[in-house]
Amino acid sequence: MDYKLYAVRVFVADWSRALRFYTETLGIPTTFRDDTMGWAQLATGEGQLALERLAPDDPEAPHLVGRFTGVSLEVPDIEAAYRTLIGRGVEFHAPPQKQPWGGVLAHFRDPDGNLLTLLGSSS
Repeated sequence: MDYKLYAVRVFVADWSRALRFYTETLGIPTTFRDDTMGWAQLATGEGQLALERLAPDDPEAPHLVGRFTGVSLEVPDIEAAYRTLIGRGVEFHAPPQKQPWGGVLAHFRDPDGNLLTLLGSSS
């Protein structure tokens, strides 16, 4: 079989706030959006990042929103991306830090509490 990553789903409770954060604050354009369905796909390359709105009465919602999903968004210049996002109000856990394996990471949360990672290469 030949597998290809289609999308990584990030569950959100506040649809409008999440869309503003991902499209305006982070600056990721949408490739598909259906507000009625509560589904949006973001242009993050071959494997897309997808936002999925959960119904407030969904009993699984509290366990899906705000959990660690391991989403890493690679950027060509992590220092520039970090400064830009700080300027847009994104709160990072710490500045970008070089990892023992050579990459550089910076972690932040979306408005629903989902943890995301910026990934850059070391200079």
